[in-house]
Amino acid sequence: MEKQIRTEDIGRFAATFDAQPKNRLALNAVTRNGIGAVALSREVCLINAPTQDKSYNTLYTVQYLGNVVGGQIVRYLNVDIETLKQATAAMVVDGQAVWFGCDVGKMLERDLGVLDLDVYDYELVYGTAFRLDKAGRLDYGHSRMTHAMVFTGVDLDDAGAPVKWRLENSWGTEHGDKGSMVMTDRWFDEFLYEVTVSKKYLSPELLAVLDAAPVVLPPWDPMGALARSG
Repeated sequence: MEKQIRTEDIGRFAATFDAQPKNRLALNAVTRNGIGAVALSREVCLINAPTQDKSYNTLYTVQYLGNVVGGQIVRYLNVDIETLKQATAAMVVDGQAVWFGCDVGKMLERDLGVLDLDVYDYELVYGTAFRLDKAGRLDYGHSRMTHAMVFTGVDLDDAGAPVKWRLENSWGTEHGDKGSMVMTDRWFDEFLYEVTVSKKYLSPELLAVLDAAPVVLPPWDPMGALARSG
């Protein structure tokens, strides 16, 4: 697995991977230990759902979401966006790809492979601005998780803060850079909802929350959208 460090004037990609996995588990197996096994007990799903009906630092599940008889229920730890982002960036910097769920159709230039809040000027065309925040878009059904991809790189500024992210998609090599795309950090804040990271990137306080009984969300909750669509 080739690891590259980027030092161009636009910033540095902390880690990128020359990999085209068929699924997230295969990618983790390659980038972590070179074998076909992943210790799922060491992973955790973090979500960022800033709506009033969900508290941060709280464990959730979605009713009827599980699809394996006798299997484990789906559990989401809801955290603020900065906590989610820090864990994601730390894992990528450590040379491990990160699976994530987002609303891919929003502000996407598909051919170029760019996810950016300024890629289209809707206000110029329609004469009005869309003013819903992330919570409002979730509450009114304007946004939800629709697609999953993997982060393979993060561009950091001199202070170590993410500027943009490199990701791999499953739509073929004709989009973006042979299937790889770029996401600005502002887009990350607004339309990314879920990541799967190793528990070692969480604080002891958040790890303790994982021992609690999850709050059960109704089947139609937007946090279950991606799993239902799959």
